[in-house]
Amino acid sequence: MSETTLSNEDRVSLTRTIMNILDGWGMPSSEQVAILDLPAKTPNRMLRRYRDDTPFPDTSEVMVRLEHIIGIADALRTTYPHNPSMGSIWMKRKNSRFKERSPLQLMKEEGLNGILKVRTHLDCSFDWFEYKSPADQV
Repeated sequence: MSETTLSNEDRVSLTRTIMNILDGWGMPSSEQVAILDLPAKTPNRMLRRYRDDTPFPDTSEVMVRLEHIIGIADALRTTYPHNPSMGSIWMKRKNSRFKERSPLQLMKEEGLNGILKVRTHLDCSFDWFEYKSPADQV
């Protein structure tokens, strides 16, 4: 998802999808703003516009986060194929892997790094792709 490949219509559709995901996870507006890396003073009326017909800002910072949020949502659908509401429950539960924080709390506190930790935990193919062998780390 680069800054130039999506049409305005596609960006609006993507924005609605992301807002539906975040709403489905039960994330308050202030946390949505933080996780999406929107300006801190983004008013609630702007979030309503995103739900309706306004695309997110076309910046690489926002687009990277959108890509990973979609990846997390897809991994949750794969993990809980017979009960879609379990993904939302999982996102709110404390997790020992995240030092007894919920995935939502981790993403809020750590921003993009937290989003990446959640995606890596859920998506083994993403984790495998990101893995660096000990020889590569030298």
